[in-house]
Amino acid sequence: MPGDLKRVHVIIYGEVQGVFFRAYVKKTADSIGIKGWVKNKINRSVEAIAEGSKEQLDEFLKKCSEGPQTAEVVEVRRSWEKSTGEFKSFEIRY
Repeated sequence: MPGDLKRVHVIIYGEVQGVFFRAYVKKTADSIGIKGWVKNKINRSVEAIAEGSKEQLDEFLKKCSEGPQTAEVVEVRRSWEKSTGEFKSFEIRY
């Protein structure tokens, strides 16, 4: 898989803190089978780095745009980066 491993850096804006968004992102990542992390940012956005296949990451981005029912996603900024293969799982960072 290293040859087709992709990496996306995502920042999600809107009503995304205090609504179980990080738990939703972790559950989504685990169900899709991607690795990386998610954390709250001081500006009330949520940031994530995820690695997986292009198809897995497309699905991940779709789910991040939707969010859990308790959230209101206004914008998802994404940037594709060079994958490193450094992650063993997907974790919530604090």
